[in-house]
Amino acid sequence: MARAGVTVERLTLAAAELADEVGVENVTVAALARQFGVKDASLYFHLKNAHELRVRIALLALAELADRVAAALAGRAGKDALVAFANAYRDYAREHPGRYAAMQIDLDPETAAASAGVRHAEMTRAILRGYRLSEPDQTDAVRMMHSTFHGFVSLEKTGGFRHTPRPTDDSWSRALDALDAVLTNWPSR
Repeated sequence: MARAGVTVERLTLAAAELADEVGVENVTVAALARQFGVKDASLYFHLKNAHELRVRIALLALAELADRVAAALAGRAGKDALVAFANAYRDYAREHPGRYAAMQIDLDPETAAASAGVRHAEMTRAILRGYRLSEPDQTDAVRMMHSTFHGFVSLEKTGGFRHTPRPTDDSWSRALDALDAVLTNWPSR
């Protein structure tokens, strides 16, 4: 029987908050049950296992980030859109490290197709149309953009840039300038 007030939505949000505090890899059904003051077994009415819980965190994070990116992109094009997208991405990763890490979970194809990841891809491709890129160059550019954003925020999070006094914000800005230059001057086949 479901405990009053315990819903999948509340569990997912609490798990996402926990992931931001302790890391997504440390989010367990037992830890979540402690937060709700219930026995582990009572949560299995709502969840199959810890993997499902982590997938739910990933789906929540993808939706939150898609909403944030969409708001940032409104009325922008070209480099302004690229920078707005990138800054929304970086800010989300900094503010929600556990949720961001959950977004890296490999979702099964059906779950991925129904997720906000599709919106991310559509928004990214909309930016790239502003650079007049078509397939297959768009796919290559999407991968390059994601690699740049994810690589930078991952290195920043783990302290990979502490070895130099140059502010990371300056390097981020220059990386976006370089990305814009590459997209503007995409090599022809």
